[in-house]
Amino acid sequence: MIYADGAGATILEAVKSKEPVGILSHVTRTDTVDQAYNLWLGKSNNPKYKGNELFIKMNGRKLYEYALRTVPQVVKESIDKAGIMLNNVKKILIHQANAKMDYAIVKRIFSLYKELRIPKFILPMTISSLGNSSVATVPTLLNLVLTGRMKNHKLLPGQIAVLASVGAGMNINSVIYKVPERGIRE
Repeated sequence: MIYADGAGATILEAVKSKEPVGILSHVTRTDTVDQAYNLWLGKSNNPKYKGNELFIKMNGRKLYEYALRTVPQVVKESIDKAGIMLNNVKKILIHQANAKMDYAIVKRIFSLYKELRIPKFILPMTISSLGNSSVATVPTLLNLVLTGRMKNHKLLPGQIAVLASVGAGMNINSVIYKVPERGIRE
C-alpha cells in the first residue's frame, strides 16, 4: 500500500511540573483560498476504464513546491515562539507524503537557522513500512518513538520534538513538544 491516507489524534495529559512541558508552542497556517484546487476528484486517466467512479487527483509538483516553501517557515515560527534553539530539537516528526520531500523540508528548516549540520537521527521515517498515512503519520511516529519501537529513535523525558503536518487543501501545523517526566502511556 502506497497511499494510506488517514487521520490521527493524540491525547495529551496535563501534568504538574516545575518547568514547562508538553506543548510549548504551536503555529497554524492555512492557504486554502490559493491552494485548495491542487487536489480534486476526477475520472480515471485510463481511456479503457469504463467505470464512473472518481479518483483522487493532485498537482503533485505544486503541492511539493508549496510544502518546501511554507512548512519550514511555520516550523521556524513555532521554534522561535517556544523560545528554544534549533539545537534543542531532538526529533522532527513530520507528515510523510514522501521521503525526498521530508528530507528537503528538514534541510530548509536548518538553512533558515544557517545551520549546516543536520543531526543523523533527527527525522524518523515510516513511509517505507506504513505508506503515506498523511497526517496520521505524526501521532503514529510520536507513539513509536516515545515507546522505543523505532530503531535509532527515542525521545526521553525533557527532550523536545517538532510535530509538523501539511495537507487538506492546504493547512500546516507545527507543535513544539517537550516530553514530560512521566513519559507515555499506550
